[in-house]
Amino acid sequence: MIQALLFAAAVATTPAPAAAPTFKIEHPSTKYPGEEEIADYAHAPANAGTTPFEGDGMWKAFHEKAGVDRVVDELVDRSLADPRISDIFKSHDMVRLRRTLKEQFCYLLNGGCDYSGRDMKTVHKDMGLQNTDFNALVEHLQVAMDHEKIGFRDQNRFLAKLAPMQRQAVER
Repeated sequence: MIQALLFAAAVATTPAPAAAPTFKIEHPSTKYPGEEEIADYAHAPANAGTTPFEGDGMWKAFHEKAGVDRVVDELVDRSLADPRISDIFKSHDMVRLRRTLKEQFCYLLNGGCDYSGRDMKTVHKDMGLQNTDFNALVEHLQVAMDHEKIGFRDQNRFLAKLAPMQRQAVER
């Protein structure tokens, strides 16, 4: 009983911890947590590089959002692990890359997403990408789509949709 009274007295005389200061962030550096800030740019559907598929067949073939997320994550992970192209990826904001690729794929597959990224030419400017780099990326995308069990015909349709972007990304 005496111990309880001593404990109560000690607690009563201990000063309360100072409240954490409160402040308001007027201008967050980015709308998306974890991303690096970039200069403003014009947002437009055309920035996605091409037009979306008609209907929802391709969206369903890719197993909708969960499937697109898995394909993009595997594509990026394989690209980061590939010594042929890993340096290209390691110098960029991976949070933004994953988010914008998921948006772009969702938009192109007609999954109801908006693409908020920059246009393909601007994104890849001064990266010095070569055809071999683009081909390595396509290899990784094909493996990721295989692992997601996306049918061969649907893979080819998607790759055909993406193919014209090679001219916008490859510089030499």
